[in-house]
Amino acid sequence: MNFWKKWFRKKPAHAEKNNELIELDNIKAIVITDLGNVRTNNEDMGLFVRIADENVQKARGHLLLVADGMGGHNAGEVASRMAAEVISREYFRHKGSIETCLIFALKTANQKIYEASQAKPQYRGMGTTCTAIVIQEQQLYFAHVGDSRAYLFKNQEVIRLTDDHTYVQELVKNGEITAEEAETHPKRNLLTNAMGTKPNIRIDVGKCSETFDEKDRILLCSDGLYDYLTDSDLTEILQDINLRDIANFMVQEAKNRGGHDNITVVLVEKNEAKNDLEARETRDFDIPLTQEFETP
Repeated sequence: MNFWKKWFRKKPAHAEKNNELIELDNIKAIVITDLGNVRTNNEDMGLFVRIADENVQKARGHLLLVADGMGGHNAGEVASRMAAEVISREYFRHKGSIETCLIFALKTANQKIYEASQAKPQYRGMGTTCTAIVIQEQQLYFAHVGDSRAYLFKNQEVIRLTDDHTYVQELVKNGEITAEEAETHPKRNLLTNAMGTKPNIRIDVGKCSETFDEKDRILLCSDGLYDYLTDSDLTEILQDINLRDIANFMVQEAKNRGGHDNITVVLVEKNEAKNDLEARETRDFDIPLTQEFETP
C-alpha cells in the first residue's frame, strides 16, 4: 500500500475537517486554506462562485479563483481579498465574451489594488497573484497573473493549465535551465508579474484546448502547495479518492514537508448529472450588480 493510502486510512485528527463540500447538479467543489506551519496570518484566498440567476449561470458558468497576497503589515491579505471580491463581482456583471469579462475583471481588480496601495502608506507595495478558471458546461477558460497554478486531472494525467510568471520560468522558456532544475532553483518564487504592483499588468487569458468531462478534476492552488507536491505526487493523489479527503491530504502533506507558506486548494470534480439534489445542497451567490467596492 502506498503512503497516500496509508494516510487516508489513518485520517489524523489534525487534518482540516470544517470546509463544506459544495454539490451542484453535476459538480462537486471544496475550498481549503491553511496558515501552514510558519505564517501567523493567511494572505491566501480561495473561491468557488455560482450565481443564483440561471441566465447568468448559463452565460458565465462557474468561477474558481485562488489569490496569494504579498506585502507587509497584513497588506497581502488585503490585496488577495480585494482581488477575490472585485473579480467575482465584475466578471459576472460585465458584458461580452467570457475572455473579455475575465480580462475586464482582472484589470479592474489590479486598478483597485494599485490605487489602494498608493492611497495608504501601510499598503505600499502590496500585491497578489490571481488564477481564475471558468467552467461553462464542458468548456474551460482561464485568466492568470503570477505563480498560483491551475491543473486539469484528465485520463489519469495532470495537465498544467497556467505558466508561472516567475524569473525561473523565463529561464526555462529561454532554454537556460530545465523544468526539473526550476523546481529546486533558489529564485523559483521570484515573481515577474503580480496584480496591484503597477498600473498595467500582463494577463494570460484563453480557452483551454481540453474539455471538462465526467470524472475530470480541476485543481487551483497557491505555491504553498506545489512547492512541496510535484506533478507526479498530484497525479497519484488525484486518482480515485473522494474530494474532501484529497483536499485535506494535500494541505496536510504540504505541512508535513515544511509548510513554510499559506496553503490554499480549490478542487472541483465533474460527475454524472443528477436532477434530484435538494436545494440545500447547493451554495448560490447573488452578486449585486450596482454595488461599488470600497477600498480598505
